Amino acid sequence: MPLSVVIGVPMYSNAAGIIPIVEALLGKGAALGTVLAFMMSVIALSLPEMVILRKVLKPKLIAVFIGVVAGGILFVGYLFNMIL
Repeated sequence: MPLSVVIGVPMYSNAAGIIPIVEALLGKGAALGTVLAFMMSVIALSLPEMVILRKVLKPKLIAVFIGVVAGGILFVGYLFNMIL
């Protein structure tokens, strides 16, 4: 699961653009929690978003943002994998 988050970070897409990829991953048998973590990381932790945030936030705050969001994404992914 952490690998799916790391793979999703350099990608850039919106929620509607990532749905076909998510659908394909689910069709290939990927776990729902892992796919959700991937989808959320693409949307919330993309590199272009970090560049935009850099204009507003200091690097330390961006690191805290990334840590909190990544932790939440991993928690949701593991939770869904345990439930389903």
